[in-house]
Amino acid sequence: MSPESNTPSGPVPHSRARASIMDVAAHAGVSAQTVSRVANGQNNVRPTTRDKVLASMQALGYRPNSAARNLKSGRFRSIGFVTFNLATLGNERTLNAVAEASEAAGYTTTLLPVFDPTQLDVAGAFSRLEEQAVDGIILVMSAEVGPLDDRKFTAGLPLVIVDSDAKLPYTIVDTDQEQGAKLAMQHLLDLGHRDIAHVSGPESSFSSRRRTVTYVQTMADENLPARPVLVGDWSAASGLALGRELLASGPPPTAVFAGNDQMALGVMHAIKERGWSVPRDISVVGFDDSEEALVYWPSLTTIHQNFDKVGKSATSLLLSLIDGEPDTRQKVLVETRLVVRDSTGPVRRD
Repeated sequence: MSPESNTPSGPVPHSRARASIMDVAAHAGVSAQTVSRVANGQNNVRPTTRDKVLASMQALGYRPNSAARNLKSGRFRSIGFVTFNLATLGNERTLNAVAEASEAAGYTTTLLPVFDPTQLDVAGAFSRLEEQAVDGIILVMSAEVGPLDDRKFTAGLPLVIVDSDAKLPYTIVDTDQEQGAKLAMQHLLDLGHRDIAHVSGPESSFSSRRRTVTYVQTMADENLPARPVLVGDWSAASGLALGRELLASGPPPTAVFAGNDQMALGVMHAIKERGWSVPRDISVVGFDDSEEALVYWPSLTTIHQNFDKVGKSATSLLLSLIDGEPDTRQKVLVETRLVVRDSTGPVRRD
């Protein structure tokens, strides 16, 4: 006598590319409605029946049609991610965090870069995402594109904006740029520096503007003259060029606050070209806390941005909007922290 088997003994279909729900029902000896309940994870099915249906699904290689289920529920389980520049450290890390948080919630992420950040092109990107059947959009809006207060602009989809201006009428998540810049400036002031230069990112960048405004305001609050701001493009090459310009135009500052780590690297290269030392002659602070900052020579003092928290917070808020919660247009600011390394030190007194 052979041992009892729990595997359903119904007929296995032949010459069929993909098993249907009716095939599973016949194989398991249950109704198609019962198979549907099991496929959708409903709990109103007896455990023994559920096991029988699951065994039949495995035996037949049946895969539930998730697209059909999503269409029926009005959900596509997909989030659109629009960015103007994926090459920057912040946007790349934010996308990774959004993708991880989306996957954990059972959503996919659809990436759509916008290479010309105008209102027309962003609206076009939103329309394309609507055609690709997403449930909501995260827009990393790192530059000005004009007013976005028309519901037609977003194709009626829930929207969360990352890295933006507080005046926009949407839910916004951003690094607290002002707090981070204050940390950088206060660190240099505490070391005795009073002649501090600022190398900023592009004027079109919201984050760059915030850091620059904070630099100027901090110098004014301390009754110190602010040097003319040198505007770069986030690259190490622009930091090098602006560092050379800064050091060739008169007495050097005792410290430089750079708008990001890459430009800080360029500034340090320019300082070394002059035969000077960092931080003995000039201290340098960056912004971002990139992975490379630790291995710069000297290692870079910088402001750590929690891009992971920014991305996950934006995703959580968007999923809440998708679930029908009202958009209260809140602004969430994620704090930064100062990471002190070897590129900053006290003002040289000799």
